[in-house]
Amino acid sequence: MTAKFYFRQSLALLFFLSLNLALFAQDKDYEVTGKVIDDQLQVPLEYATVSVINASDPSKVTGGVTDVDGNFSIDVAKGTYNILVEFISYESKKFNNRTVNADLNLGTISLGVSSANLDEVVVRAETTQVDVRLDKKIYNIGKDLTTAGGTVSDALNNVPSVSVDIEGGISLRGNENVKILINGKPSAMAGFGSTDVLSQLPADAIERVEVITSPSARYDAEGTAGILNIILRKEETLGFNGSLTLTGGDPANAGASANINYRTDKFNLFNTTGYRYRESPGNGFFDTEYFEERDIPLLEDIKYDRNVEDRDMDRENKGFNTNIGLEYYINDQSSITGSIFYRNGDDEDLTTNINDYFLNGSERLGTTRSELETEEDESYQFAVNYINKFNDEGHQLTADFQFETDKEEQSAFISEDVNYNNTELDEVNVPREETNTYEDQKEYLIQADYVLPIGEGSQFEAGYRGNFENTVTDYELRQENENGVLAINENQTNIFDYTENVQALYSQYGSKFGDFSFLLGLRLENTNLKGRIDSELTEDELRQEFGFQINTDFDNTYLGLFPTVNFIYELGEEENVTLGYNRRINRPRGWFINPFPSRDSRTNIFQGNPNLQPAYSNAFDLGYLKRWEKLTLTSSVYFQRETESFQRVQDQITISGPNNTEVEVIRSLPINLGINDRIGAELGLLYNPADWLRLNGSFNFFKFDITDAVYEGQDYGRDGTSYFARFSSKVNLPLSIDWQTNAFYMGPTDEIQGRRDGMLSIDVALSKEILNENATISVNARDLLNSRKRQGTTVTNSFSQYSEFQWRQRQINVSLIYRFNQQKNQQRRQDANEEDMEGEF
Repeated sequence: MTAKFYFRQSLALLFFLSLNLALFAQDKDYEVTGKVIDDQLQVPLEYATVSVINASDPSKVTGGVTDVDGNFSIDVAKGTYNILVEFISYESKKFNNRTVNADLNLGTISLGVSSANLDEVVVRAETTQVDVRLDKKIYNIGKDLTTAGGTVSDALNNVPSVSVDIEGGISLRGNENVKILINGKPSAMAGFGSTDVLSQLPADAIERVEVITSPSARYDAEGTAGILNIILRKEETLGFNGSLTLTGGDPANAGASANINYRTDKFNLFNTTGYRYRESPGNGFFDTEYFEERDIPLLEDIKYDRNVEDRDMDRENKGFNTNIGLEYYINDQSSITGSIFYRNGDDEDLTTNINDYFLNGSERLGTTRSELETEEDESYQFAVNYINKFNDEGHQLTADFQFETDKEEQSAFISEDVNYNNTELDEVNVPREETNTYEDQKEYLIQADYVLPIGEGSQFEAGYRGNFENTVTDYELRQENENGVLAINENQTNIFDYTENVQALYSQYGSKFGDFSFLLGLRLENTNLKGRIDSELTEDELRQEFGFQINTDFDNTYLGLFPTVNFIYELGEEENVTLGYNRRINRPRGWFINPFPSRDSRTNIFQGNPNLQPAYSNAFDLGYLKRWEKLTLTSSVYFQRETESFQRVQDQITISGPNNTEVEVIRSLPINLGINDRIGAELGLLYNPADWLRLNGSFNFFKFDITDAVYEGQDYGRDGTSYFARFSSKVNLPLSIDWQTNAFYMGPTDEIQGRRDGMLSIDVALSKEILNENATISVNARDLLNSRKRQGTTVTNSFSQYSEFQWRQRQINVSLIYRFNQQKNQQRRQDANEEDMEGEF
């Protein structure tokens, strides 16, 4: 909440209190003074309310509010009083039967965040803050200049334990099997399991990020690495306020977004709307050497043993999104919130592949392959939330209903021209191709959570969640025949109807005994995965086409128990130790199951595997946190064993091409591959040595060991180590100018079929406050050295490949943020209504 809310609230209180001034006017001879601060952050609480109530006649009330330094001074007559100190979302403090016959100084009064539900505090500060709870670490994102004008994906890459690769894939402690939630729930904003939409939402929409490496039973058991819960802003300030952000950059990047909020005593109306246009040039390089001679794809009698491919990608992305919601306060204990989210994307990507084919070091043939891909994507989400608080001690019931739908149409037009010809053929013609994909997704969510406090510091919780999702993918491949006509390739054209239904019941119990707290939970989940493939090919023909048995109509059900155990021991006010255990599941997503290949190039394809089984993991986490006056240290060691883990293997297969030809391609195929043991440690430091300097760094080191990993007679077992580190510094310069630098390095690592090189990325930014600090203008450079590239070597039985891939080149942005009816450096506290809606414990 903004300070203006507290100011207006205080004015209303003072107006009411002024009616009682006459009762005290004759005897106001003494002062009641004191100072109110946050008990953890040790910062003043401005606009805290202090009420002085006559002990013998409670109708006689006077009071006031604290100033910017947290101080208050209230004149009262001689008498006996009950003094109440309050601040929203904090535990109140009451001083009963205080006799005032002289000036009374209550000293420094420390208020803690309301702990009836073991809730956490939300702070919007100048720098990232970290708080540790029983089942999560909470990073309240500070004012990050390097992501101004950027996206949610950009902001996530600055969160400790989290890394975002060059294609937008999100990893937690180096593990890609992470579940993404928005406000505690699966959401169309997270793209139905994809992370594409996170590259469209503006970074300044994030309130905080919860890194949940030991999830409690309340959360979905999916995601063997853990959960990232992204909490988006929803203002709660009385009156009308908001902000407007304009962005421009090079390569071409233009965007505008607005956050608007209007609240009265009975309702809160909020809206976030944004539009983005971005050009994202990228590139790739692939040098593949084959151990035996082979035919050039689609061309007979032209041999080669090496292929060098240069790839340029010119992507044009246009997107519009809006989220509008209304929270209606039925009474002081209950409210209902309805919201609608809409997203529209219109993308056009041109990929140019220049292929050079060699035989014994001599050039044989050169081609230029162009693929023009268009995509239109439209998503809707309708959500309703109801909350009823039976009392102020945390006894409550929440219920949610959510419906999401997403429709996507994608077309690709592929042509290939010959650059030079050192063969004996007079004319070389490479057939054209066209692919059309229509995808329709629908998802329903039904959820109910019940919380019952038991005595002092304990509570019981139980709930139900049902996720019902269906995806229909209609894929058509057309290839040019001998008559120059684009004809359907019946072998690869198909309709894939995939359903995933997950229903869960959970209960958990948490309690606190002195400095020791625990949270025990058990979740029962029933997973039903169904798929039906409509193809011209029979199951035997599909096996011949793709090399393994494919069930065209499968119905798999899995019932599992998922226990969670979390402990925390407070060694002191600013020091604690945590210990957690949880069992998790990783369900294969639809695109990992669809057996019909996508075509990144003529020679490289990705193919899903309908025979994939869920992977399961057991994980342990031991953490330590210590705060000093200017330094915060977080650390942990962890171990995870995942069985039937997903791994991608590359092999060489032959698939059908145009005119009944056969084409040799390199296929990437996900499979269940053995046991993956992962052990690691991470260390994080937040250091503010001076008012003008803030430093933030983290380091994560892990070792993996893949065993029992035999596939088609080949042992893919591998062990290795890797690490990643990030560093951020922020300097406050004169003239209200801020300078920030972020650096990220991903260490090299061995993979099951090769090795990935290290990768360095550096971002820098400058900002300045203008227009009486109502606006901020900033300029930032992301990937300053243009070095964010994935590089590595893959070795199989038939080929060796060196590759480089850069999804997006260096980006320079200029951003202007204008705020109205807000204060820039205020401390904002969300009330319990929002936190309860987020499905947190």
